[in-house]
Amino acid sequence: MNPLAIIGAFVITLSFLAYGIGSISLVRFKIVGRIVLTFISLGVLLDLIAILLMMKGSTGSPFTLHGFLGGIAFSVMFVEMVWCWNMYFTYGLDFKAGKPHIVYTKVAYLFWVLAYFTGSILIIWR
Repeated sequence: MNPLAIIGAFVITLSFLAYGIGSISLVRFKIVGRIVLTFISLGVLLDLIAILLMMKGSTGSPFTLHGFLGGIAFSVMFVEMVWCWNMYFTYGLDFKAGKPHIVYTKVAYLFWVLAYFTGSILIIWR
């Protein structure tokens, strides 16, 4: 396996942990605070870095089931991050998240888990 892809796999795991902490904190406490903003933003940034590393280090096509799921996952994660920052700039820190935001966070995290594990399974089967 290409070293860039290995580094990308490591960074994607850090992204998975960071985004998970931010998402679970938002769902659990229903507040957009410093922890949520920090970890969701860090998760999205690390995911972007990992995607770029893995694309550069991969010899295969990005047009696969995992690539499709990963693209959707990144998109919904990015929208989640923008939504959180918009709430912060509009209403201030520690704003209570509404039910639609909580549901969206759960769906975004589900897509992220699905993309992460399909990538993990592909690595194991190679």
